[in-house]
Formats: sequence, structure tokens, C-alpha cells
Amino acid sequence: MKIDDFSAVSTAGTFKLSAHKGETVVLYFYPRDNTPGCTTEGADFRDRYARFRKAGAAIVGVSRDTLASHTRWKEKMGFPFELIADPDETLCKAFGVMKMKNMYGKKVRGIERSTFVIDGARNLVREWRGVKVPGHADEVLAVVESMR
Repeated sequence: MKIDDFSAVSTAGTFKLSAHKGETVVLYFYPRDNTPGCTTEGADFRDRYARFRKAGAAIVGVSRDTLASHTRWKEKMGFPFELIADPDETLCKAFGVMKMKNMYGKKVRGIERSTFVIDGARNLVREWRGVKVPGHADEVLAVVESMR
């Protein structure tokens, strides 16, 4: 499946998928900055960042948080990758990651933790939905490394 080009506001200015022609993009959606599962997931990607880069991949995180929140969290966590602010859910809707979830017995609408690997020609190579954080970054890395 071909992924349409998109541009979005990120911690490095405007992120444009087409600017990554020839490069693999790991696009991961997470519910919220500074929460336990999201912090672990971000740290797992951060800790493997050099290996992702060596395999020719860029990592980009996406949530509905504001750019200001992303900037603070990125700095606090030392993330070497960019975070996209999607408060109006444009990207979330395009990738179908908004779901009704159970939070402490209440139904709430939020991002279903999901990851997409997009090759340098903008083809969707692999997707994970309903991600469980432990081991996930390693699984994504294995897919990216197998593409070389």
C-alpha cells in the first residue's frame, strides 16, 4: 500500500514524508507525552536509534500533544528523533489509530499505540496496532534491518 505524502508540524519544524525519499521511516503513534508506557517506548526507540540510523531509517513519534509539550519531553528524554504534534488528529485519522479505549473503567477516545514502517518509495512495509511496549522497538528494528 502506498502512503500519501503528508506534512506536519514537528519539533524540527515541518516534517514532510516526501523529504525522506530513499529512506525508511518508522512512524510510531503513542497516546501521551510523559506517561509511563509512552516514556518506556520512546526510551526504547532512543536507545536503539544508532542502529535504526545505520539501517537507513528515521524514527518519528506522533501524538495529539502540543508542540510545546513535545519540545519539553524531547529535551527531558534526550530523544534524537522528532515528535509530530497532531492536536487536530489529521495524521491519527489518516492512519486510523483513534479508538475507543477503557481507562479505569471509563470509555475514552484516544490513540491506539501503533507503528508503521514506510520504505523509501512510501510503501507501507509493516504495521503494528495495539502495540505492547516490551520488546516492540526490537521487533521494529529487526524488520528495518531485514530491509537492507
